Amino acid sequence: MQHYFWNDYFGWGWLLWCGVLILFFSSFGNWRYTYAAHRRYGLPLQKEALDILNERYAKGEITREQFGQMKLDISKV
Repeated sequence: MQHYFWNDYFGWGWLLWCGVLILFFSSFGNWRYTYAAHRRYGLPLQKEALDILNERYAKGEITREQFGQMKLDISKV
């Protein structure tokens, strides 16, 4: 009686499992790389107009009246 599993098919089975492991680790590595890259180099945070206005008022670049008028102008848009 021949043992096909040990003679002919055993090598193909290892090849199949090695391919599955390579695909798994490469997929996991690709996911990890893209996740880290997007977190590190994602879209830059854009400041809202009101945030910039608050910073300018806090620095003393504009007066209280100017701040109030600009805030009204921003809220209308």
